[in-house]
Amino acid sequence: MSTSAPTHRVIQTGDSRSFPEAHPLIERASASGEVLVLAGAGAGRAYAEVAGKAAYVAILIELGTECLGVHTGESRGDEGSNVLGFARFRLGDAKPSDLVEIVRQPNTAPAALAAAQALFEASGLKTAVCADFPGRIIDRLVRPYYNAALGRLDAKLATAADMDLTLRLGLGYPQGPIELLEGTGLAAHHDVTAALHEALGDPAYAPARRAQVAKARQLKGRA
Repeated sequence: MSTSAPTHRVIQTGDSRSFPEAHPLIERASASGEVLVLAGAGAGRAYAEVAGKAAYVAILIELGTECLGVHTGESRGDEGSNVLGFARFRLGDAKPSDLVEIVRQPNTAPAALAAAQALFEASGLKTAVCADFPGRIIDRLVRPYYNAALGRLDAKLATAADMDLTLRLGLGYPQGPIELLEGTGLAAHHDVTAALHEALGDPAYAPARRAQVAKARQLKGRA
């Protein structure tokens, strides 16, 4: 985008999956600005306490798997304002990617969307815009694929090594699904798919057996 980046303020509301470490977007924030970024696990709660919401060109709320409407409300399919959701895609415990999914609603202000894109892109990130659905774009597309791979492993279609090798060489993927999930955390995959399954009711998102086992082991370790 050619639009210059707006000034911005950041309010940290707990651990952030999008920005767990130092990043230019956080470091360049000021005490005030045209855009308010609410980052961290408590971003939705913090939004409810923000005064003068209409004074910002855009307010950006960091999301988990939930819809933006959970925090802003919904009405007759006409919802939308200067508030958008965002999440920097991150698979399990891996480092966040450079892709930020921006969530808009039907009547989101164009100026707010443009400001959000300009801010993220000026900080070296890439943006994709999606409607307000649980899981946004990437999780909605890849989680059933990961579940299917785990299910085929249980069904003994092939060994994990052969499935990973086939998908790497056949489709050009940098990693196969089994090694990718085991490297980033099967329990984390469980958490995302369980949330999407509850929200959508689609059996394709029901956590695969191996993810359930990993989650049970995680909980047992915390006991």
